[in-house]
Amino acid sequence: MPLIAQTQDYSKALFEKHDVFKETALKHRRFKHKDLVPLIEKLPFEKQVVGQSFEGRDLYQIKLGSGPVKVLLWSQMHGDEPTATMALADIFLFFQGKNDGFDNLRQSILANTTLYFVPMLNPDGAERYQRRTATEIDMNRDALRFQTPEGALLKKLQDELKPEFSFNLHDKNTRYSAGRSNKQATVSFLATAYDYERSWNPTRTRAMQVISGMIEALEQFIPGHLGRWNDEHEPRAFGDNVSKWGSSLILIESGGYKDDTEKQFIRKLNFVAILTGLQAIAEKSYTHYTLSTYEALPNNERYLYDLLVRNAGFNYNGKIVIKDIGIDLIEKNTKNATGFSIRSVIEELGDLSTFWGIKEIDATGLQVKPLADFPELIKTYKLSKQDVQDKDLNLDEKANFVLAKGNDVKYVIINGQIK
Repeated sequence: MPLIAQTQDYSKALFEKHDVFKETALKHRRFKHKDLVPLIEKLPFEKQVVGQSFEGRDLYQIKLGSGPVKVLLWSQMHGDEPTATMALADIFLFFQGKNDGFDNLRQSILANTTLYFVPMLNPDGAERYQRRTATEIDMNRDALRFQTPEGALLKKLQDELKPEFSFNLHDKNTRYSAGRSNKQATVSFLATAYDYERSWNPTRTRAMQVISGMIEALEQFIPGHLGRWNDEHEPRAFGDNVSKWGSSLILIESGGYKDDTEKQFIRKLNFVAILTGLQAIAEKSYTHYTLSTYEALPNNERYLYDLLVRNAGFNYNGKIVIKDIGIDLIEKNTKNATGFSIRSVIEELGDLSTFWGIKEIDATGLQVKPLADFPELIKTYKLSKQDVQDKDLNLDEKANFVLAKGNDVKYVIINGQIK
């Protein structure tokens, strides 16, 4: 009997019961180090401060299990990529549970693996909700020089622990598509390449096999929304080097899902994926999978806009020209990076028939008009002079306009959003 058939599939139950284990103190993405530390300090597990960030914030390691297979998991090495940190907080609560149908799963993982978690590896970046560290270095391009104390710590942990498996947990642009499709790549995976030839050795193959099991688990909940990250070798990146150093590196990239602005649904998917992966490692059920399962996953592509307006009419001196409008929404930090505002930008005009929008409008028969032509809308939406354009739409400008048939307004677009 194949090993996979001997392993109980907990993925549906984990998905359905996630709310039971959800750490309620983390409700949005822009939490800080000071919000995470009390949650870590109250954990009934072995934990220690293993280093400090450039600005002196403590970096914690939490240890669970006593099994022979060592697994190192770290999150938020980019400060504005917190989805997996929230999922790890949920996983810590999961391992405190009992008598809920998951005891065999907990026992299997904790008896066969020793888990080392380092959540929020870049707390200085999280403080600013920015990708880079306080010294403006991308930590994930610091695996050769080790100029960041946080990156140096990660190398030290790899050298001392010598984990057989490592989980590198990230977020990514929400506009990546799963292949050439209209579906966001909500979760993407990668078994990182350790050389320019993208060779396969037993270390990388094990990562691919574990990922394959995670793919099968998540496809139940988000069919068509899974992707594969580009495996071009980056010699400065930690993932590529961890693989080179002998640990099977599993990269998870959390993208976007419609109307999941704070990534709470994707947090749940991370919770399920990580625990599914840990079960596969603990029970060695991953050995069932072949490269074909992994390679069937579509690559991440860029075929999405936040809003795509199709077939809009533009009046050029009485002649109507049909164009599509591709609009993206960009977050800008506010309130000491505890909140954000949205800045829209017109990214493309013309034939976008080979692209999709996360949200779309079919403007067939409608004409683009400036808000200045509709004073009642200016009053209704309390728009400033800066917001009211009295000229044609241009690339790289804010998306404020009306779609109308004659004087009959069908859609009002303010700052790239449908009103």
